[in-house]
Amino acid sequence: MKNLYLECQSGISGDMTLSALIDLGADMDYIASQLKKLPIDPFTMDVKQADKQGISSKQLVLQFDEVALAHEHVHTEASSVHSHSHDHHSTHHHDHPHRHASTILRMIEESDLPERVKQRSLSVFEVIARAEGKIHGMDPSEVHFHEVGAMDSIIDVIGVSLALENLEVDKIIASPVPTGYGKLMMAHGLYPIPAPATAEILKGVPLADFQVEGELTTPTGAGFIKALVSDFGPLPAMRIEKIGYGAGKKDFNHPNVLRAVLFEAEDRANVESITVLECHIDDMAGEAMGYLMEKALAKGALDLYYTPITMKKSRPGILITLLCKPEDALRFEDLLLKETSTFGVRKSKWERNILDRRFQEVDTPYGTVSVKIGYKHGDIYKITPEYEDIKEISIKHHVPFNKVYKLVEQIAAEQIMN
Repeated sequence: MKNLYLECQSGISGDMTLSALIDLGADMDYIASQLKKLPIDPFTMDVKQADKQGISSKQLVLQFDEVALAHEHVHTEASSVHSHSHDHHSTHHHDHPHRHASTILRMIEESDLPERVKQRSLSVFEVIARAEGKIHGMDPSEVHFHEVGAMDSIIDVIGVSLALENLEVDKIIASPVPTGYGKLMMAHGLYPIPAPATAEILKGVPLADFQVEGELTTPTGAGFIKALVSDFGPLPAMRIEKIGYGAGKKDFNHPNVLRAVLFEAEDRANVESITVLECHIDDMAGEAMGYLMEKALAKGALDLYYTPITMKKSRPGILITLLCKPEDALRFEDLLLKETSTFGVRKSKWERNILDRRFQEVDTPYGTVSVKIGYKHGDIYKITPEYEDIKEISIKHHVPFNKVYKLVEQIAAEQIMN
């Protein structure tokens, strides 16, 4: 389990984060090759060294196919929402294309990206979509993005998620975040800093009192903080493995860099953080609760279960408990609010100690059966036959489920332990 600390002394943006993770050791070739599998415009990615007030940092350099961007811009300009400023990474000067939120989310969901990369990318885009929707008074799925929909920001969000996966980062901690102050010219006119979307996203996030004129934290950077960070505070008391610096495009009287620090957690490889969401209901049909469970598990919930409880005025009710990864908490809070009759969802952070797991095929009189092996430090703790395999054998051969289960369990133990 690796922990990442984002020291946002100078704020945070999409390109600063990706640059810092590349400086930390994320494989840029891996990131670029995964991105190029997506249905997006052709691009090249590179980094250069930049000196920011004496700190040598990596700075992202993206270049896009001018013809493709200009062509798409012609077809999308009229229907786009220009919500805020964005970071220009490439050397071109055309406006970036505008993309519909649902199109971006669907592209990620239908991609072959690693599952955790998908979940982290979706979480960031959904956080920003909700903020944009509120600012512009529309459903988040109907928002047309300028910054977030532009090619460079799509690359930032998915690229950062790929970099986190490449570095095997499990938990992200961050310092309080400065926003800067002043005014910024946007498509709708002169806006205050932080930009409306940035301010909306940062609700509930600790802010740093660092008074610098200019935009320090962008909506994309704020999206990373809100969607992916599980804890805020000072540098944790753990052994540092690597440090990376990502340079921003602007120059200030202070080093405009994001420092990313990678830690190896202290012998807690099998301990992971999870988020527990709960709510009480007393007026939902059983079919609706069954539908909720199916939908939550299909969307990646770690578990969901129902507990009978007694509510106020001695009313019988149900406690819904949903377990999920911290980065998925916002998505599942929204799911519970939409799909249940509750008016509020409670959230808490837990830790769980889990066994390492692997699957193995074993030979039985009924054919090959898959079993799940739970182990720790090389020692096998348990061997569990897969339910679907046992069910299929039981039905096909007209043998009681428990009899098949026990036989497979015994055979698997003999084959694997010996």
